[in-house]
Amino acid sequence: MKLNLKRPLVFFDLETTGTSITRDRIVELSYIKVNPDGTEEEKCRRINPEMHIPEESTAIHHITDEDVKDAPTFRQIANSLNEQLRDCDIAGYNSNKFDVPLLIEEFARAGINFQVADRRFVDVQNIFHKMEQRTLIAAYRFYCGKDLTDAHSALADTRATYEVLLGQLERYDTLENDVEKLSEFSRSGRAVDLAARIVLNDNDVPVFNFGKHKGQPVKEVFRKERSFYSWIMQGDFPKNTKDVLTGLYYEVYPPKKTLI
Repeated sequence: MKLNLKRPLVFFDLETTGTSITRDRIVELSYIKVNPDGTEEEKCRRINPEMHIPEESTAIHHITDEDVKDAPTFRQIANSLNEQLRDCDIAGYNSNKFDVPLLIEEFARAGINFQVADRRFVDVQNIFHKMEQRTLIAAYRFYCGKDLTDAHSALADTRATYEVLLGQLERYDTLENDVEKLSEFSRSGRAVDLAARIVLNDNDVPVFNFGKHKGQPVKEVFRKERSFYSWIMQGDFPKNTKDVLTGLYYEVYPPKKTLI
């Protein structure tokens, strides 16, 4: 099967120093860029995270400080990577909640505002969980009939994710071979931000999906407790979540225009 694409779809996977979106760093990044004509561009590279790779993380992906000591930093590859991803939709496995938000953080540290508003995001894990409720290794066996022998290698996981999506499209008649439809289907519930900290309620109103204000409309909370926005901006939240909340905050408290 060939993906029905209107523009390139980039499957990607990260290996990192840990699981904190805001504090941890990328140590390996791979992608497979699938073009509308079916041609593919594949790349995998190690990245110096400029911090120690904890032993518990090395135990998972087998990448050590020694392996990346001569590798480029993310800042050094950020511009070229941003160009590779320009005008592309994004796909991955658990990518909406982890890989994409962490990538946004890395770009921000490099001084690049990675645009998300004009992209479609296809999270193959969300499709899988809605259909079968299993892990990537099980998904690969289930949809592709093969064992994923090199799990937690970024390129192997990236290739497996690509193949699993093709397998899902083959198996389910209800899935449309259209990135916009796949992006919508693979969203986490009715998430407004990638990490699903903000969701739409039954009236399509953005509400908080965490903490003491869970279930309450975001703009109503900001009207009653303006300081809650400041607390979030200073907290350990993904940049994408902060950007979404900033847009909603400005709808309540429009920024003052400066005179030139």
